[in-house]
Amino acid sequence: MKGKYSALTVAKWFLWYNDKILEEDADLISNLKLQKLLYYAQGCYLALKNEPLFNEQIVNWAHGPVVEEIYHKYKNNGSNGIEYQGDYDNLIDNDTTAVLEEVYDVFGKYSAWGLRNMTHQEDPWLKTQRNEEIPLPLIKIILKNIYY
Repeated sequence: MKGKYSALTVAKWFLWYNDKILEEDADLISNLKLQKLLYYAQGCYLALKNEPLFNEQIVNWAHGPVVEEIYHKYKNNGSNGIEYQGDYDNLIDNDTTAVLEEVYDVFGKYSAWGLRNMTHQEDPWLKTQRNEEIPLPLIKIILKNIYY
């Protein structure tokens, strides 16, 4: 099944949304946190819509689930926050935006390490080997069972 958007489009949405609602003392999203938001967005979208949000694989890395293409795009930021750059021209439809806002509201309040630790307690990370793709059905089941 083909994903609705690219992982980069979804990542840019999270960076844009975080920037849009950013308080003066709020933090920018780091690459580690962005990875976990993408993981939870994919799982929630699968659980709610029964189709993938994006096509790119999510892989088991030492610090949890990672979309490798997005990791490599932002790796030069290290653990620093990623500033949103560019315009947002409604790249994502309203229905999907509602899901992403829910994901941000539920998971965006946690630190990168808090999210990392959460993913380390969940079957998708526990039941796959390092550097192995985490199967979408496994991500869907855990998110559906835990959060919906």
